[in-house]
Amino acid sequence: MKKHIDMTKAEISEIIELAWCDRTSFDMILCQTGLCEKQIIKIMRRELKPKSYRNWRERVSDNYEKRSIRMRQERL
Repeated sequence: MKKHIDMTKAEISEIIELAWCDRTSFDMILCQTGLCEKQIIKIMRRELKPKSYRNWRERVSDNYEKRSIRMRQERL
């Protein structure tokens, strides 16, 4: 996918929707969009209201499904 600077509102909206979904991991988003976790975080920080962004970050850090497969394997 394009750099986030060149994205349409529809593409950004799709990324935000995927990132909010508890069942969608960052690895799955990477496969679908070509954006890594850091890029997704940057988009979310830029596009969401501050309180919404903090809520999302809390959910992501607490949600086991969001973690990449590599991180899960390192914990075991």
